[in-house]
This record gives sequence, structure tokens and C-alpha cells, in this order.
Amino acid sequence: KGGTKVLYEKVRLTDDENVYLETYVSPKVGNNIRDALLVIPGGGYGQVCSDREGEPIAEAFLPQGFNCFVLHYTVGRKKPYPAQLIEASLAVKHIKDNAEKYNINPDRVFAVGFSAGGHLTASLGTFWHRKEVYEAIKMPFGYNKPTGVMLIYPVLNDHFGSFQNLLCKDAPTKEEIEIVDIVSNIDENTVPAFIMHTSNDQTVPVHNSIDLANKLA
Repeated sequence: KGGTKVLYEKVRLTDDENVYLETYVSPKVGNNIRDALLVIPGGGYGQVCSDREGEPIAEAFLPQGFNCFVLHYTVGRKKPYPAQLIEASLAVKHIKDNAEKYNINPDRVFAVGFSAGGHLTASLGTFWHRKEVYEAIKMPFGYNKPTGVMLIYPVLNDHFGSFQNLLCKDAPTKEEIEIVDIVSNIDENTVPAFIMHTSNDQTVPVHNSIDLANKLA
């Protein structure tokens, strides 16, 4: 893209033209095989903020040895959860299915997410085994499981507007929110996580990340 040698493509993941992956794949050098990084921008499940949490992140990680893939997923209350989890799982499946083309190690596919994208990334790392995913996608059990996740100022259990958009409801019930609450669903299936947050965050409460770190510990 822009005259570089990086392989840039837009790959449709579903029938919805707004659900796709952008690829940022470096040319192969010798026998070097790269790790893969799925980048999931935020936007409160109302939009996808790829201008600051998509392409710039991919371009930052490319020189660090990652081939990167930016996910554009369903937002704006078009479809409720688990559509977004299914789309993230389809993204991991596509990356692994095309490991040779993208010159990546299919056993080292990581994900990084920001804000509400952090929630979707955490969902992928925590809910990868839920039956609704395998009812929607034909693949081996665990094929969509990331090797690890990076959660950057993530929405986890306390950002009502994001959950309204995710569940496509103005007044989701406590039980409905508990289904997508990351912290209360942490168990032995959850993948390793790196968490970054700032104490003065005025949008996503920092205790989201503190609660998660404590639960993971």
C-alpha cells in the first residue's frame, strides 16, 4: 500500500461487505517465519476506529516481526453478540488457513484490542470455546483460540454504552450483560494476557483492568 512492498489486501469474512480483514504482510526474508497479530480497533461497538487503532498499530508491529491483520467487525447495532465473536473467530481461521501465503506460524497467532476492541479481543481469548461459535463455523475445536492477547484500555465489565451496542438493546438485563462480562467468565480456558491501562482514563474505568488482572492472577 502506498508504494511499499507490504502485501495489503481486503479480505471479506462474511456476506456483509463491512466485515473484513486488512492484511499488512511483510515480504519473506530467507526462511524467516513471522508471528501473526490480529488487530481489533475500538469504537464502543458503534464504529471501528481503524484510523488510530488499526493501520497505525499494524505499521508499528510490522518492524517488530509480526504480520498484521486489522479486523473490521459488525458495529452500530446491526447484529447482536455473538456475531462479533464469530467474526473474530473467522479472522483467526482465515489467518491460520492461509499461514503459508502470509508467511506466519499458525501456532503463534496473537490478538491486540483497544477499548471495545479490547472487549472483543478478550472475548476471543475467553469465549473461544463457546458452542455458538462452532455452530456458526466449521473448524477443529480450538482452531480460533489465540496464542495470547494484548488488552489496551479494554472494556471488560463496566461500560454500559458499549454493552448496549453489542447486545443491540437500550436496556439489556443483568443476565445478558453477565454473558459478555469478561471478568466474571475468566477460567482455565482463558489465554495469557498483557494488559495496559492508565489510571486517569476518563472513558473506560481503570478498575476494569485491575479487576481482570486480579482474576487472572
